[in-house]
Amino acid sequence: MRHTRSVSPWLVTALALGGLALGLTAPEATASGAPRTYDTGAARPYSTGTGTVVDTTAGTVRGTRSGELNSFRGIPYAAPPVGRLRWAPPRPPAPWTGVRDASAPGAPCAQPVGLPVGTPSENEDCLHLDVTAPARADGRLPVIVWIHGGSLMYGSGDMYGPDRLASAGAVVVSVNYRLGVMGFLSGTTVPGADGLGLQDQQAALRWVRANAGAFGGDARDVTVMGQSGGGYSVCDHLASPASAGLFDRAVVQSAPCATGGTRTRAEADADARRVVTALGCGSAKGANGGAKATEACLRRATPAELLKAYGPFNEPRPVAGTELMPLSPAEALRTGRFNRVPVLVGVNHDEERGAVLGRELAPGGAPMKPEEYGPAVREAFGVRADDVLRRYPLSGFPSAGEALATVLTDASWSAPTLDTARLLSRWTPTRAYEFAERDTPWFEGYPAPGFAPRAQHMSELAYLFDLDLFEDVKAGQSAFRDRMIRTWVGFAASGRTDWPAFRGEDGHVQSLSSTAWERADFVRDHRYRFWAASAPRARTAQPAQRPDRKVTATTAERGAATAR
Repeated sequence: MRHTRSVSPWLVTALALGGLALGLTAPEATASGAPRTYDTGAARPYSTGTGTVVDTTAGTVRGTRSGELNSFRGIPYAAPPVGRLRWAPPRPPAPWTGVRDASAPGAPCAQPVGLPVGTPSENEDCLHLDVTAPARADGRLPVIVWIHGGSLMYGSGDMYGPDRLASAGAVVVSVNYRLGVMGFLSGTTVPGADGLGLQDQQAALRWVRANAGAFGGDARDVTVMGQSGGGYSVCDHLASPASAGLFDRAVVQSAPCATGGTRTRAEADADARRVVTALGCGSAKGANGGAKATEACLRRATPAELLKAYGPFNEPRPVAGTELMPLSPAEALRTGRFNRVPVLVGVNHDEERGAVLGRELAPGGAPMKPEEYGPAVREAFGVRADDVLRRYPLSGFPSAGEALATVLTDASWSAPTLDTARLLSRWTPTRAYEFAERDTPWFEGYPAPGFAPRAQHMSELAYLFDLDLFEDVKAGQSAFRDRMIRTWVGFAASGRTDWPAFRGEDGHVQSLSSTAWERADFVRDHRYRFWAASAPRARTAQPAQRPDRKVTATTAERGAATAR
């Protein structure tokens, strides 16, 4: 009999956050917004057969070899953000002498206890990355920089085994970055603290530009790739002037840029006030000795105290209307003022199934009763509930849980992803996909679900990475997995896929499954026109903007026409 883990409220939370997220909705740029130049040849060029000792810009590292792959783990890409550097932008790492051991991953960044998508940690010294590369790489391989998900609250790069992607012909870099209260505290409370997790990622991308060649990658061919919280980070890199010139292609998985990626100053300040109050540091306005005293109190707190005060149930984001993020991703895409590189953007067919299943499997939970479906829709959609219920009648589904999951998927994921593809394709080469596999692995060691999870949130990752979180991919799906991996690596190399680019209002969305690799009937399948008419998500007012800042074209943009 297979051992099963007990299901706690943590699982339910995990299935509702944007990291397990099953269901809720070059140096920095110059003052003008133009990217600074960077030296891609600062590290020693890689030559075939040099083994596992590599020179980087900060010093020499020794990795390990397994089969045909070299692995270098725990390489610092920035100085430890500790002491006076807590809540400070990332600084270059200190050089070292001798050969640094790179056989083990660095510590995960500080994050709360409990979620399977995360690793409990109180570490502040965490700005490390891992590099996995074919042992015979020749300096011409595409580089994929993986930004892990976890609602910008949880996770670490080493959780996602990259060997399959690397074996397909890519140099894969996995990044740890500051999370939650350490990475996204409001700059109103602690000056300079806005969006530090995103700035960490930018520092890692600058490191990649300078060092990829030493590991056999092409520093001029960098793809930034993320899923869920990491995918929203990719949306932010597309929109941030400080990311200009740091990457050449982008992959956005389960993160519709049209509805997410940033928050307002008011939202960030409210988060900070909760932390200040919980720690007894006075108010963010300085009622207890002034703003400097409040900041000093926060800096005296331990990571454990800060994590407890911030809590586990947050969705931190960078703040729009700042120098780092002048525009929200939605506004940047709407106006064309973003880093125009080829983009692969996609969503899973059944994103919300995991969230509904999590509630059913929780202590005291049970399969949703038919009479509970209507009230659940009314709670979610308010005055629009009658229209939703007419469009999604319970009689059209095998169970109430599956009906609710379909409604929430279409409203919160499918329609906004199509909005995102439409916005992107007006300005830059765009490929769109829908992961639609119906026979996906469930979470390892957890009780069997009440209905099939299908293409739930995060399920596509089991086909791209080796993840302890999931059971094994089903027998007979090896060819499908290999095709997905070839597609992702091929896009990183060329900006193309084996299906057409998305163009116009009725652009091509490719359905990806083990039984069919063909164009999806996406608009009809997800009732897009109903949601477009009733919920203009991409057209809502955005946070305060700075129209004087403009994202400039990069070298990748100038060559993007070849990917159309």
